Formats: sequence, C-alpha cells, structure tokens
Amino acid sequence: MITKDIDTVVPAVPAPVADEQPQRPGKRRRAWDEAPRWQIYVPLGIYLLFTLIPFYWILLFALRKPGSTSLVPWPMTFEHFEKVWNERSFGTYFENSVYVGVATLFMTTLVALAGGYALARFDFKIKRAFMLALLCSQFVPGALLLVPLFQIFAELQMINSLGSVIIAETVFQLPLSMILISGFIRNVPYSLEEAAWVDGCNRFTGFRVVVLPLLRPGLIAVGSFAFVHSWNHFLFALMFLSNQDKQTIPVGLNSLMSADSVDLGALAAGGIIAAVPVVIVFAFIQKWLITGFSAGAVKG
Repeated sequence: MITKDIDTVVPAVPAPVADEQPQRPGKRRRAWDEAPRWQIYVPLGIYLLFTLIPFYWILLFALRKPGSTSLVPWPMTFEHFEKVWNERSFGTYFENSVYVGVATLFMTTLVALAGGYALARFDFKIKRAFMLALLCSQFVPGALLLVPLFQIFAELQMINSLGSVIIAETVFQLPLSMILISGFIRNVPYSLEEAAWVDGCNRFTGFRVVVLPLLRPGLIAVGSFAFVHSWNHFLFALMFLSNQDKQTIPVGLNSLMSADSVDLGALAAGGIIAAVPVVIVFAFIQKWLITGFSAGAVKG
C-alpha cells in the first residue's frame, strides 16, 4: 500500500518586532507624565510662596512687639491679641458673629432643604420660571437690597437687632442653597422613597429615614457656605447694627482703622481671630464640602 504524505500549508506568522512592546491596560503614559518634574513643582512653589507671604506678614505684625521692625517675630508677644480681645471688645464681636453664623446656617439649611425637595420631586407650572428667577437673583449685588431691607426692618422695629442680620443673610443665601440641594436630591433614586411608602411610611417619614441620611454631604456643603458667608459679610452688619455690643467681627475690624492712624498690630491680631474659626471649619469638612458641591452641581 502506497501512502502519500500530505503537506499541510501553514500560514506564516510574522515574528514580533523587538522594539514594539505590548501596552498594558491602564499603563498608558499621559501628557503631563512626560513633562519634567521641575515644570510642575516650580510654578506650584511660586504660587504657594505668593499665597503664604501675606499670611506670614499678618503673623509678623500680630506676634512681634509694638515698634519693632524685625522680619522675625522673636521674641513673640500676645499683647496685640489681649488688646483687641479686651480693650476693643473683640470678645463681644466674636460671640455675635458665632450667633449670626450658626443661626444663618440652620435657617438656610432648613428652608433650602424644603424648597430643594419641592423643586426636585414636584412638577408645577412655574417651575422653570422659578428656577430662572433663582439663578438671576445671583446677579443682584447685596448693596441693592440695603434700602428695601432697611425699610422693612424699620417697620418691624428690628433695626439694631441681630435678627435682622440673620434674616438678611438667610435671604441672600437661599437661592444658591436651594439650587444645590435640589440637584443633590435628584441624585437620590426616587424608588427608595417609593419603597419606604410601600413599607407604610408617609412622605415625611420616608424622606427623613431614607433620603435625609444620603444628603449629608450636600447639607454640610450648603451649611458651611452659609456660615462662612455670614461670618465674613460686612455690609448687612454695618447697616443694620449701630450699637457696639451688637456688632460682628467684620465691623469690629473696620473700627480698628481710622482716618488718622491704623494700629497694624491690633488689626493683624483681629484678622487672625477672624480667620481661625473659618480655617478650622474647612479643615474638618473639606471632604464633605467637595463631595457636596460636586454632587449638587452635576444634575440641576
């Protein structure tokens, strides 16, 4: 028996080129990775330098002795802090600012939470017009509101009262706060509330048990923004408060500057007292603040 070998033809596979290496997924070099490190760190270092120099200058005037011209605050003294806290009534200003800031925080958060829920969950005829009015209100400067607010508070006999400043700050913060809260509520699935209703909860209970815990980053963002704005706002406190025992820290800082002279040491110490609470607040809520603002601004 004659057996014939059948040659099978196998297609030739080109050998891999030595210079070409397969790229692993996720290992692609980005454009900024190819830049030298000094092109990244040098601009950041210059920006950091220009940012920290004013803070160092404030610390220098606040901690060095009166009349000293040294560029190093040594030996340090707390004479300026004692002066502004005791002689210039900064203790009273601080208490008033804390009261205004905390009250504005709670009022803004509660009203914005109710209004934001209505904008996110209900449909009504003037909803688009109302949202447009909220957005347009952000272009109105606070100075234009002084005359009508002053007349309203005068009729209500609330001039020279911290309540007038709290109401004015709350009204000024509500439009942006409602927009942020409504955007954050839209990110919460509506099916979660429906499941709570099926389990026997009413709308308020379902919102409190299911939705409200998920809104913590947004509430922290809105509340912190309202607190910081009311803490630093100067115009409303200046116009609505006349007695010294009712004034806040921004007005107290303005009182340290006169037409004839400026006490730079006391002014620097007062500026540090005004800045420390805000820095502490942002240091603790930075993560929640970024998460809340980004989540509330994505869907609006």
